[in-house]
Amino acid sequence: MAIRRALLSVSDKSGLLPLAHALEELGIEIVSTGGTARTLSDAGVVVIDVSTMTGFPEIMDGRVKTLHPMVHGGLLAVRGDAAHEAAQRANGIGNIDLLVVNLYPFEETVGGGASWADAIENIDVGGPAMIRAAAKNHAFVTVVVDPADYGWIIGELRANKGDTSLETRKSLAAKAFRRTASYDAAISRWLGRELREEFPQRFMLSGKLVQTLRYGENPHQPAALYGFYEGPGGIAAALQLQGKELSYNNLNDTDAAVGCLAEFDPRTSAACVIVKHANPCGVGVGQTLLEAYRKALRCDPVSAFGGIVALNRPLDAETAREIVALFTEVIVAPNADADAVEVVAVKKNLRLLLVDVAGLDRLNDVMVKSVSGGFLVQGRDTARVEDMSLEVVTKRQPTDSEMADLKFAFKVAKHVKSNAIVYAKSGATVGIGAGQMSRVDSARIAARKSEDAARATGEAEALVRGSVVASDAFFPFADGLLQAIEAGATAVIQPGGSIKDEEVIRTADEAGIAMVFTGVRHFRH
Repeated sequence: MAIRRALLSVSDKSGLLPLAHALEELGIEIVSTGGTARTLSDAGVVVIDVSTMTGFPEIMDGRVKTLHPMVHGGLLAVRGDAAHEAAQRANGIGNIDLLVVNLYPFEETVGGGASWADAIENIDVGGPAMIRAAAKNHAFVTVVVDPADYGWIIGELRANKGDTSLETRKSLAAKAFRRTASYDAAISRWLGRELREEFPQRFMLSGKLVQTLRYGENPHQPAALYGFYEGPGGIAAALQLQGKELSYNNLNDTDAAVGCLAEFDPRTSAACVIVKHANPCGVGVGQTLLEAYRKALRCDPVSAFGGIVALNRPLDAETAREIVALFTEVIVAPNADADAVEVVAVKKNLRLLLVDVAGLDRLNDVMVKSVSGGFLVQGRDTARVEDMSLEVVTKRQPTDSEMADLKFAFKVAKHVKSNAIVYAKSGATVGIGAGQMSRVDSARIAARKSEDAARATGEAEALVRGSVVASDAFFPFADGLLQAIEAGATAVIQPGGSIKDEEVIRTADEAGIAMVFTGVRHFRH
């Protein structure tokens, strides 16, 4: 069943002319619409306008042009079916054997912040209708929705005397249905956001394959990275300048690093976040990136080995030289100067990623996590300590420097797996306890890590002495606070809200430390 007629109607015209010339060489008649027909005609391709085929003009500013029985009958007719063929003869409907369509750029339009009217006009109706018709009738019709497939189709047509195999048509049909499904998902998500629908009856999630990965968390698990169509950005859109292919764990850890990094405004201070196994193991701010990196590294130099280093300002050569001195998996920054790139290039496997860090925490309005039989959806934790009504609940007020460190520590605690305890001093973490079942254990581990770091760096005393401490959730009993006091903390910040708050406050007063309530919890699992 050699293809005799093709209908071409594309928004993205990349690769269109080579495809059309190849179809002409194979003797395939070309029907087209609007701008696609003009592009082809201007290039000397013989093309029949769809209005000539249907006998009906395009109307309503092009909203109605292919929604016609001459088009859909030609796509849906079952070849060899007597009743279908009789209907075709009675109505003068010819077969359409190849459909090449890509849709109005709705995702790109709304991603660019278009008006309501512009978004509506970029909702394609005729395109998805034709795609679905052709994909349904894939036993006889070849449907192509991606310009990347043009070369494949041309090769198969030439190799098979103008025909495609059934397996090819099945594969293209599956791709076509995925495209229309993702298109509708993008439209429904946009409308839901515009209408402020928090949890609609049906939740649509769609993404485009960015790359297949070598494996997932472990070598026996297959994995891939997908990016959202709407508002591209974040780790899924990172530019990798060098280094070996990113792994699933690299991507997961890098996302955790830049999520924490987004808490710190690069206009205010340089910041560095070092992450290992999705938890910060060191965070520092300073006047320069080098100062911030040194502060972050000092918190836990052992755990930093093989970690992710994220920076909120362009990477410079001086900072790069210090980072590459320690085995690091990934460096991520908004940019890097030429000298820094040259320094990093010495480590051939070290990945250097460029990511626009600003506003990363606001890229996705929801978080999705799979569970057996379904998935959980929640709003992203966008609460910021600068916007909270902080309440000092102890007799002693924190000093200005303590308050600055308390806010810093609470920012970091937001990105540490629960139960989270973060000790901080002078704009740097000095001990982090993450993911423990007991808050007492988190406080103890964080203090011990500070002591370990002091031994590793040759310091006389652990930096946890005289630090402040942040807890991601309230202290259910005074024991966790007592552990922090024993470690040397002089002030504490926590959400409050425990039935034991009075006991905890009394313990703080007895120890002479300051305590601040935020009223906001930062559990992270």
